[in-house]
Amino acid sequence: MRQYLAGKIRNVAIAGHGDSGKTSLAEALLYKAGATDRLGKVADGNTVCDFDPEETKRKVSVSSAVAPFTWGSVKINLIDTPGLFDFAAGFYEGVRAAESVLICVSARSGVSVGTQKAYKLADKLGKSKMFFVNKMDADHADFYKVLEELKAEFGPSVCPLVVPYVEDHKVQCYIDLVDNKAFKYNAKGEPSEVAMPDIAHRLEGLTVAISEAVAETDEALFEKYFSGETFTRDEIIKGIHDGVHSGTITPVLCGSAVTLEGIDTLLDALVDNLPSAWEAGAEMATDADGNEVEIACTDEAPLAAFIFKTVADPFVGKLSYFKVVSGKLSGEFAPINARTGEPERLGKLIYVIGKKQEDTAFITAGDIGAVTKLSNSITGDTLCDPKRVVSFDRIEFPDACLSMAVKIKQKGDEGKVAQGMGRLIEEDPTIKFEQNAETKQQVISGLGEQHLDVIVSKLKSKFGVDIGLEKPRVAYRETIRKTVKVQGKHKKQSGGHGQYGDVWIEFSPYEGEDLLFEENVFGGSVPKNFFPAVEKGLQDCVKHGVLAGYPMVGLKAVLLDGSYHPVDSSEMAFKMAASLAYKAGIPQASPVLLEPIGNLKVYVPDSNTGDIISELNKRRGRVLGMNPAEDNLQMIEGEVPMSEMGDFATVLRSTTQGRGYFTLTFERYEQLPSNLEESVIEEAKKLNEAE
Repeated sequence: MRQYLAGKIRNVAIAGHGDSGKTSLAEALLYKAGATDRLGKVADGNTVCDFDPEETKRKVSVSSAVAPFTWGSVKINLIDTPGLFDFAAGFYEGVRAAESVLICVSARSGVSVGTQKAYKLADKLGKSKMFFVNKMDADHADFYKVLEELKAEFGPSVCPLVVPYVEDHKVQCYIDLVDNKAFKYNAKGEPSEVAMPDIAHRLEGLTVAISEAVAETDEALFEKYFSGETFTRDEIIKGIHDGVHSGTITPVLCGSAVTLEGIDTLLDALVDNLPSAWEAGAEMATDADGNEVEIACTDEAPLAAFIFKTVADPFVGKLSYFKVVSGKLSGEFAPINARTGEPERLGKLIYVIGKKQEDTAFITAGDIGAVTKLSNSITGDTLCDPKRVVSFDRIEFPDACLSMAVKIKQKGDEGKVAQGMGRLIEEDPTIKFEQNAETKQQVISGLGEQHLDVIVSKLKSKFGVDIGLEKPRVAYRETIRKTVKVQGKHKKQSGGHGQYGDVWIEFSPYEGEDLLFEENVFGGSVPKNFFPAVEKGLQDCVKHGVLAGYPMVGLKAVLLDGSYHPVDSSEMAFKMAASLAYKAGIPQASPVLLEPIGNLKVYVPDSNTGDIISELNKRRGRVLGMNPAEDNLQMIEGEVPMSEMGDFATVLRSTTQGRGYFTLTFERYEQLPSNLEESVIEEAKKLNEAE
């Protein structure tokens, strides 16, 4: 693949709601541009961008994919991103690496949550935006209804450049408002110019809207428009280009990825309207002294590149996708990893086209490529010239919200699970994995049920580990509510030395976690050298409560009295005596179970607050308050038992159509309601028997 200067490169992420046709649109663009010789279909599992076995099986994108092609003299690096919220890592990676975001909207479904999320992230990261209303060939497609929704949702920047002429619910032709021409497409998706349809009233309003938008981009153009002069075609194209770059214009085009209608016009618009990597590819970074510096997108500057995606393959090894912001990355050069401070030895430099790879000697500023076998670099790292060490901002991925415990199908596979999860986390930073020492479970966390399902599938296909998932155990605690005084006496006589230890201990509740041990012995009834043994015996005991075997907390133990034998007493005997006192005293001290309580902050649209508050009440939660949050959401704060939150992420997504999200952090332990104690104790007994 030939090299391109940054001014001739467009990095474009395709984003939008699931099932809006993003992958099909990428396929249509590649086919129309001549980068592929056949038009693949998602249903057939033969598209360029959905090449992962999981994507082929599920017929949806689960990760981002890069597919470069050329249109005229310009190279377009297309990044297809997943639309399902469970696979948001690919969406965040793709938008971060691009300068522009092409937001795909279904002409049938209109503006959805995925549309809003794509626009919001692009806006937050300062990316240029363009809408493509897809599926114009579908039944009940309604471009003008979708256009009104776009304007209502995203404001006056929304500006249509291509509109359909519809008769009898079927598109007769497409009108290019910039060139004021109409085109009809044949069965192969090839355009031919036709006479302009008679829609003067609607056409005039649309062309005036374009002129007004263009006039806003430049003072000279504004004066020209105000004086009643007509813009030339070049002025309109430059005005749209500048407006898209500055964010004052968001163009809208339309067509069908399946029939290839409007795809040629979209390709022209990507080249004409979207900013190049040279124009918009500059990035803010932090230098070695912590100062903010701007890194211009030019070949002549020292190298600075960031890794936006990692693929961990057990056979091929690690593949790191990166974007060169400045300078030139070549195989002979050993860049510094700004995070580790260590030089990185580069493997093969390649251009990636879906799953195909093409070797290259170097990759220039503004371009996207990949490198094999980077040993210490991960997603979000910056590779730079040792003479100018800088760090770009890392990608802010959404937090994992659904956790499940691993159910091993073959004994001894725990190590393989941990190893495989480590590799998958390199690929997908939204995955979390922990070995919970207390519950003795391996816990996997992700963004939803489908996300966890894909993780299980990948563990089997990539690393040969077969697992199931089950609800994680809850880390309960036990404590007491009453003060008791008991004796523990250990006396054993056998041939030779015997064993003798006798203690009186007062057990009482206190506000604290760890065992609080005190001694209040008078007259040497228990020698001081045995005090540590008594405490050690109790420390061993509090690891297991008397109700369900959970750790005992909030326990104060005071050694009051006892007796000893000058020959038979030993540390072991007093440890045993303390243990007997514990076993005798705790059941008399009104033992109770404690459950973990979490602080919940859940962000939902105003219309869903009632549903979510009702849901929290069902889960024994307490709502503490409600405050307005950003993006027109309400933040409901409450406290809720963590044992009740297992499927909350799924319920929240369903209730809010994916708009809502939440954070849950451990707050404290509280007494478990007595009506629930029996089931928890019963379950604990079953687990102990199984182990």
